[in-house]
Amino acid sequence: MKIPPLENRLRLPELLAPAGNLEKLKIAVHYGADAVYLGGKAYGLRNLADNFTPEEMAVGIAHAHHRGVKVYLTVNSYPGNQDLPGLETYLEEVAPLPFDAWIVADPGVLQLAREIAPQRVLHLSTQANTVNWRSVRFWQEQGVSRINLAREMSLEAITETARKTQVELELFAHGAMCISYSGRCLLSSVMSGRNANQGECSHPCRWNYSLVEETRPGEYFPVMEDESGTFIFNSRDLCLIEHLPEMVASGVASLKIEGRMKGIYYVASVVRAYRTALDTMAAEGDEYRFRRGWLEELCKTSHRGFTTGFLFGQPREVGQEYHSAYLRSHQFVGLVEEIHPDGSATVGVRNRIRRGDLLELMGPGMRCATLRADEIMDEAGNPLEAANPNSRIRMALPSGTAPLDMLRREA
Repeated sequence: MKIPPLENRLRLPELLAPAGNLEKLKIAVHYGADAVYLGGKAYGLRNLADNFTPEEMAVGIAHAHHRGVKVYLTVNSYPGNQDLPGLETYLEEVAPLPFDAWIVADPGVLQLAREIAPQRVLHLSTQANTVNWRSVRFWQEQGVSRINLAREMSLEAITETARKTQVELELFAHGAMCISYSGRCLLSSVMSGRNANQGECSHPCRWNYSLVEETRPGEYFPVMEDESGTFIFNSRDLCLIEHLPEMVASGVASLKIEGRMKGIYYVASVVRAYRTALDTMAAEGDEYRFRRGWLEELCKTSHRGFTTGFLFGQPREVGQEYHSAYLRSHQFVGLVEEIHPDGSATVGVRNRIRRGDLLELMGPGMRCATLRADEIMDEAGNPLEAANPNSRIRMALPSGTAPLDMLRREA
């Protein structure tokens, strides 16, 4: 696909990041998200994440809005009749909060949202399985202002859809992918009694399995790929950072990162890589070029190998493995909590730190520094040989370090 000059394209898309709890929201904002999406304790598709109480939502919205970042509420489960009274009460409770949009999937939820908050901006979730421009037009006529397209759409189809519609389009650019059609999966319900489409997926597609031959019951044959075992359904993770120019040229308004159940290290690493790439594109225009370091940054988080999914057509063989195991080159060890007048910092320890460890400091904008933990102290200033998770330590860090920066080391 020929990419038009940057000045002829639409403005750069919004970078939309996951916020599974208040800490993750602050991390996403710190590392450069334009917007975040979060859920309450129910009625979203990630009910097993920490999620937010209405009081925490208010705090998170205030924190984000003060920094120019938008906040979207996910209400994208498919409720049964028995769920509707509780859903109505919930929407009435959160309606006064100044969310920038609600994300819905079910037509009944959309209708209820219209009744309770007529002026609320509504976005359509990928769970609605929007795969063509006529569907986009339909939802546009229902008053939806943005549609998250199904992951099964190709770049060519996305571009055509943007050309034939006026509504904003949103596209997943990074993160885990479901093996089922846009998340419509019954495995979890059957195998664990947890309904994936009501936010309780137990991810059985990522479990280990063995085969049993029909005439030999009780004999289990492991399906082996390597020493890590096998995950016979488990897709690689989506990663489109190398193809930002194509996505910008397609006309999408927002690039979304999956991962409300992932940790803060994942959120920080992915957001800062995509933020840097988008900012570089804006600065360099037609001279823009992809940097391998951005992809290397993404490889330092826990992932299952990368794929471009369906962006360039139906995936084949190497393009989409269904037996991928987790990979990780680095381990997150500490979060900077406070910088003191003497230049030292308080660090919240997340994985064991030993005196003498070679660490890497990471901040927004791909800011990095390598240091050795020559001296670590407890909060009272007593020297330590090692610090355990959930403790706090004081240590010297490079100039320019800020709260919410992170420390990691090679795994």
